[in-house]
Amino acid sequence: MIVILMGVAGSGKTTIGQALADETGWEFSDADSFHSGAAKEKMAKGEPLTDIDRTPWLQIMQNSITQWLQQEKNVILACSALKASYRQMLYCDHPQVHLFYLKGSYELIEQRLHNRIGHFMKAGLLQSQFKTLEEPTQAEAIYIDISQNLEMIVQEIKNYL
Repeated sequence: MIVILMGVAGSGKTTIGQALADETGWEFSDADSFHSGAAKEKMAKGEPLTDIDRTPWLQIMQNSITQWLQQEKNVILACSALKASYRQMLYCDHPQVHLFYLKGSYELIEQRLHNRIGHFMKAGLLQSQFKTLEEPTQAEAIYIDISQNLEMIVQEIKNYL
């Protein structure tokens, strides 16, 4: 089974994904590790990525998801997956791929990003993330309110699984 935790930067994908992996014993993978050096450098400069920048990143993740499914691995993937077309590329309609949308207010996420240290994604890019975001329908994803504490969020996801 593949669990994709999606949402804008600062929504807690990595923190929640790692905590969920610790609880379940599943493998954890962060989409940030699939970005090219050029893409990370661009974001570090405060420049939003384009669809052209994202396509190779999505293709690499799509290949990884295909391999995980073939190997029958249980993997938690933290990935922004902001557009419906990106989610389609990541097999979100596959019966073994489950999408969880980490939803929070702009103000909460902005505060989190301002408190981050040493991450290439800067708070100034948050507006472009929200502008790009195409929220999934509730039929496509399970909505998780990120204003809850970490333990409650992890338990809620485990309950769905």
